[in-house]
Amino acid sequence: MKTIKTTCLLVLILCLTVNFAEAQKLYRVHQDNVKPSMVSEYEKIAKEFNAACVEHNLQASWITATTSDLKYMYVTPMEKFAELDERPFAAMAEAMGNKFTELFEKFDACYDSHGSYIIGLNEKLSYMPEGISQTTEGENYRDYFFIYYTPANAKKIREGMMAVKELFVAKASKNYYRIYHSGFGTMESYYMVAMSSKDEIDSATKSVKNKDVLGPDRFETFDKVMKYASRTAESTGKMRPDLAYSPKKE
Repeated sequence: MKTIKTTCLLVLILCLTVNFAEAQKLYRVHQDNVKPSMVSEYEKIAKEFNAACVEHNLQASWITATTSDLKYMYVTPMEKFAELDERPFAAMAEAMGNKFTELFEKFDACYDSHGSYIIGLNEKLSYMPEGISQTTEGENYRDYFFIYYTPANAKKIREGMMAVKELFVAKASKNYYRIYHSGFGTMESYYMVAMSSKDEIDSATKSVKNKDVLGPDRFETFDKVMKYASRTAESTGKMRPDLAYSPKKE
């Protein structure tokens, strides 16, 4: 049993090393899958929570995104895995007493499932020639494309993603995107493509223009990714500055 446990631990470490080898930035994501009937109540509580964070000058920060299927994602930057042992809410919880517990009990009534995981922003595969940023000024609308793959196809999928970027570079595409990949806490391997726009109309307009820019070469290039994908998924969403948080500057 000891040998088996040691082997499993080594495999986990290897997987994490491979997954994050190219990721320049790590992010911890807390995701709440909110019930449709509780969206209004959830947002009310979320804003109450943000106000409490401001009042107690919580020393943590996150950006917030919501999706069309009612996922609320709180994204916090990480420098290292050791940060998972930290308890940023401890002082705030002590100061608030029962009010802190009551606040999260109200949160719990708004969803049937929630959890946390880690993703990595892969700058080598991302295409933002003017500089990579998660929050683009004036562009809070998001298109999310998930490309799932099996471990056996990891290398081929990565090569395909790089070929897509090279095509965008060669054609000087104006349709920018960021690539995130799955990490610790996710049960499947995937790349997530995030694209920013002003709104749904702007997104559709960009997509149509980009097809003309890339031309017929796009079919063969995209196929280098799709033929190794086990499945795909799409969703839309938007950034929520009103639910984001950062502490006061000293």
